[in-house]
Amino acid sequence: MAFLRRLRGLLVVQYAHMLEFRAELVLWALSNSLSFILMGVWHEATSRGTFAIQPLEIVRYFLAVFIIRQLTVVWVMWEFEQDVLQGRLAHFLLSPIDPVWRYVAAHLAERLARLPFSAGLVVLFFLIYPDALFVPDPVNALLALVFVVVAFILRFAMQYTLALLSFWTERASSAESLMFIVYMFLSGAVAPLDVFPPLVKDIVMWTPFPYLVWVPARLLVPSSTGEQIDVVRAALVCAAWLFAFVILNRVLWRRGLRKHAAMGA
Repeated sequence: MAFLRRLRGLLVVQYAHMLEFRAELVLWALSNSLSFILMGVWHEATSRGTFAIQPLEIVRYFLAVFIIRQLTVVWVMWEFEQDVLQGRLAHFLLSPIDPVWRYVAAHLAERLARLPFSAGLVVLFFLIYPDALFVPDPVNALLALVFVVVAFILRFAMQYTLALLSFWTERASSAESLMFIVYMFLSGAVAPLDVFPPLVKDIVMWTPFPYLVWVPARLLVPSSTGEQIDVVRAALVCAAWLFAFVILNRVLWRRGLRKHAAMGA
């Protein structure tokens, strides 16, 4: 209960902090509009009959991608890196709660503060594309919501683990920049995995990236080819990757703290 009260306090403070930057929140919400640009490109490609996916399905798919990326965006890498470089982490270590929860609270507060702007963009989307309006299957929608939460936790664990490299280098964010390129192409954010060659797709499905965007998007917008998401396999792969990143994170955290303390922080 004490932990929950501290976490609630952090969430309230971070939410108030986020509300001070409303204009910036609008820019953050618009920064993920790449999904709509790619939607136009793929809509044109599918309209020519090059792919089995229907144009309307592409429109709905990239809308789902936009919504999922709004809910799962993570930026802890840059926040943690600056906290280490500017010495703020040393003060956070004196608090009675692990600093990771400060970053978790900041992300959750940012989601809540960003929600009205993101919802406004979705409403504007349906005004422009009224034919894209659809009601997802309730079971699939619930599963998609679960996988959105899983995607956020997994993405946060991946980026926070890389962020711990800040104990050893001043440019840890370079590793995230490299991983972001892989994330964009293998997660389904740039192109649906349905258009990948079968062998490539099978290999990619063993990585954590498809479960960050493509899987929840396909649960919301089922494929017209009738392909079903293997929910059990998806859950097991996510659990395995999450376990691996948590273990690596704790190892890097302990060693990094010893290095941080040895430097006089």
